[in-house]
Amino acid sequence: MPANKRLWIALTTVYVIWGSTYLAIRVAVRTIPPFLMAGVRFLIAGGLLLAWSARRGEADGDPIGLKQWRAAALIGGLLLLGGNGGVVWAERRVDSGVAALIIALVPIWMALMVSARGQEQVRLRAVAGLIVGLGGTALLVRSSETGGGAVSTAGVVVLVFASISWAVGSVLSPSASLPKRPMVSTAMEMICGGALLSVAGLLSGEATQVHLSRISATSVAGLLYLIVFGSWAGFSAYVWLLQNAPPSLVSTYAYVNPVVAVFLGWLILHERVSGLTVLSAALIVGAVALIVLGQGTRRSVSEAGAPGAAPGPSAAQAARDQLARITARFRR
Repeated sequence: MPANKRLWIALTTVYVIWGSTYLAIRVAVRTIPPFLMAGVRFLIAGGLLLAWSARRGEADGDPIGLKQWRAAALIGGLLLLGGNGGVVWAERRVDSGVAALIIALVPIWMALMVSARGQEQVRLRAVAGLIVGLGGTALLVRSSETGGGAVSTAGVVVLVFASISWAVGSVLSPSASLPKRPMVSTAMEMICGGALLSVAGLLSGEATQVHLSRISATSVAGLLYLIVFGSWAGFSAYVWLLQNAPPSLVSTYAYVNPVVAVFLGWLILHERVSGLTVLSAALIVGAVALIVLGQGTRRSVSEAGAPGAAPGPSAAQAARDQLARITARFRR
């Protein structure tokens, strides 16, 4: 198969699969309690992925010990318990398209946090992206209210906090003591995050809500889709793209996914899409584009170098590359 054709197949896979996981979550949590559903998803996906990947790659000098598991618990907790947990909880209260658009704010929070940590200078582009993105979010909520949609204020607030938790985990990840092999660290974070989600489900009383006879076939199908496609196929295509496509092209998933999610929610779940919804989506996607497309041209404080330092790869650029990988792994 020609390389160009493989590239577009992989890119379309990431676009469609990661955009569709919001729909799958919405279907899965209809009859399966949200935290337990997400816990089962990541425990299964992470366990099988670790069994497959632990013996692959350069294992020498890349240990899997208590230190690495502690780091995986921290990052997995922020990304999956705080991030994905907030999404699955909120999707019982808001439309899948609304959830996808609010979570699309993650790159904006990340840009601001990286600037606050001194890794990059605060840029007008980041401030503009934040203002436009928050304006789009406010308009999105307004469009749901005026359009007769059942928008939950609690659901929206939880989604905003979920996006911030996701961003914090992404920013902290490059400095965490995780294994160097991406598949191994991903699997460990899934296992830890899945365990934390399961504990959250048990503590919140979700075990009493589990009635096997009431779990629908469509919810089970949604869960299986999240495990097989959301956690494995999409990530595999993304890893291949990182190695074979320009970063600027790969990064387009960040603002294509929410558009796909809104479209699928309208097409399959008959979620209402008004003119205001389209406008708010355009604002949020545009805000994300301001941040993502500007990453390749921003000059960081760290990139200026130190007196007498030998020329070499930029630490800030390496951090940005790692942030892109971490954000993409668990975005859905």
